[in-house]
Amino acid sequence: MTLKLLVLFFTPLLAGLMVYLVPSAKGNSFKLLLVFAGSYLFAITVTHILPELYRQHSDVELIGLFVLAGFFLQQLLEYFTSGVEHGHIHSHDHADHDHHHGHSHKHHTVSAIVLLSALCVHAFLEGSMLAQPVTMGFGYDVNAVLLGIALHRAPAAFALMTVLAIQLHSKRKALPHLIIFSLAAPVGLLISSYFVESKLLSETGLIYLYALVCGNFLHISTTIVFESSPEHRFNIWKLGVAVIGALLAVAVEYAI
Repeated sequence: MTLKLLVLFFTPLLAGLMVYLVPSAKGNSFKLLLVFAGSYLFAITVTHILPELYRQHSDVELIGLFVLAGFFLQQLLEYFTSGVEHGHIHSHDHADHDHHHGHSHKHHTVSAIVLLSALCVHAFLEGSMLAQPVTMGFGYDVNAVLLGIALHRAPAAFALMTVLAIQLHSKRKALPHLIIFSLAAPVGLLISSYFVESKLLSETGLIYLYALVCGNFLHISTTIVFESSPEHRFNIWKLGVAVIGALLAVAVEYAI
């Protein structure tokens, strides 16, 4: 539990603080990192989490419906976050670039509080995926899921700090938001674990919660991969990185 809490807290915190060293994330290396994280998260969801959900709890109905609900819940959250949780950084330069290349995204500006609240809801749900892994059976590798969450939260935290530093006109003012965001997933883990241990959340309820977050993961991971090639142009580097991310997830699932 302690290791999971530390990883969930310090990964986004340290990644967010990188804005002091790397003020811009317009480089191709950042996009490739997003593709790798998205591909890993997608692969670990479809090869590991979902199969374990159905294998251990084939008698539990409505799992698929909760996956769908999680998918569309993430779509709703992105209305308030503009995709920050999958590393999307919006600025005037990005808007001009999208317009110039015919990639028409219309993004709205939301307040820092609304943005942070939506991101924290998502992070809270992510943390709950690491609660009570015994419910998923011995085949559920919680460390593989933890790695996927960490890979995803790092660029999200960097994007959050970049967006808020621009919006609040100060990196210092953005720091408290980063700390709150970094705490959201650990709090989700602690609260969901407490709910299960105190019988406030049944095993079936936890399974439905896992299915809901799986839908979140599917939306985020596929969005990351598709947004990396907005004009659907073939890019051998992005394809290679995506394949490597997926293969890592497969190796974790079948080799460990």
